[in-house]
Amino acid sequence: MNPLESLRLAWRSIRGHKLRSGLTVLGIVIGVAAVITFVTLGASLQAGVIGEISPDDQRNLYGWAADPDTEGGPGAGSQPVFSARDLNAVGELQDVEAAYGYAPLRTQAIRSGGERVVLGDGVISTGPSYVRSDSLAEGRQFEMGDREAVLNPAAAGQFEEEIQVGDELTLVLLGGQETRVEVVGITETSEGMSPFEGFDQAPRLYVPTDPYYNEQIGAASDGDVEDADVRFNAIVVEAESADDAAVSRARDAAITYLESEESDASEYLDEDLEISMQTSRELLQQLQDIFELLQNFIVSIAAISLLVASIGIANIMLVSVTERTREIGIMKAVGAQNRDVLGLFLMESVILGLIGAVFGTVLGLAAGYLGAWYVDLPLVYPVEYVVLAIAVGIVVGVVSGLYPAWRAARIDPIDALRYE
Repeated sequence: MNPLESLRLAWRSIRGHKLRSGLTVLGIVIGVAAVITFVTLGASLQAGVIGEISPDDQRNLYGWAADPDTEGGPGAGSQPVFSARDLNAVGELQDVEAAYGYAPLRTQAIRSGGERVVLGDGVISTGPSYVRSDSLAEGRQFEMGDREAVLNPAAAGQFEEEIQVGDELTLVLLGGQETRVEVVGITETSEGMSPFEGFDQAPRLYVPTDPYYNEQIGAASDGDVEDADVRFNAIVVEAESADDAAVSRARDAAITYLESEESDASEYLDEDLEISMQTSRELLQQLQDIFELLQNFIVSIAAISLLVASIGIANIMLVSVTERTREIGIMKAVGAQNRDVLGLFLMESVILGLIGAVFGTVLGLAAGYLGAWYVDLPLVYPVEYVVLAIAVGIVVGVVSGLYPAWRAARIDPIDALRYE
């Protein structure tokens, strides 16, 4: 019996029992659709939370000093140990392009004209190159020492009249003090610039540490900015390029200096406090590992559906063998070999698995698209999982049909012809 004849007979049998075949296929459809849907949502969520790391950001090292046993995200447990002198010294090292502090300012609100908007944790003081040139939609980076700021669209759009480059704002600090700031740039997106602030979309203003952070420290030191010991919890060190070797050299050079007796930070470093300095990719690896673990867990649950579906196919095929015992006897009586009967029933189970895989894939892709659209995530289809889900659906059909097909092939033709 040639493969085309086996295919025709198998399809005729499936069509002859539409309801039973449909219910059998349903298990595979659900399993494959669940795998593709959840993997798509997982990949989309990962892309939405982590985002694309800018090539320019790949050369940045984010550093802080904390207890090595502290658990948490970037900067968890950080202590203010890095002085302005340390940053200047690190920035002058041979393998370092720039070094600057990072510190959120304690604010209450921002005001534009007579309109006031509450903003408690969205003002970040840092170095000019923290806001990369390629991330600006208009304007320029702020300059150290000037009363300037770069806003993201979420912050600019909080007012009735959207803030433009050149506008002047008033920052209301936590103690009620006010300071002015001129808007010199607006970023393309409202996503965070680094792992320190996260990559969620929220209103943010970026200002230079000098004068804003220095003034806040001075206010805490009875208003004497000149004598204030300005220390940073977190720093950013820029390597000369994004090349792995250049980043490693910058990391080694910065840590070597900061741990040496020449630095101001060294007086605070001991067994309970050590420096961590990592790139965005390294900092986000923990988050990526969590996503992958969650994704594997979900896929494992979906795989149970495929296991149930395989049992269902095997059960239906065994029933089919019993129902068609006399037909098998006639086939053998007219010359059909064991391999022909084996191929016929195996073909039937493969078709069921293939139909389930195709419909499950379509359903999974559609559900993944709708889920990503509803949650407002960038749609990412993990092609390898889609291909794997289809292949698994077909394999389930083959494996499930092996025993029933083998059993059908072994039926004695004489007993089969006498079967009622």
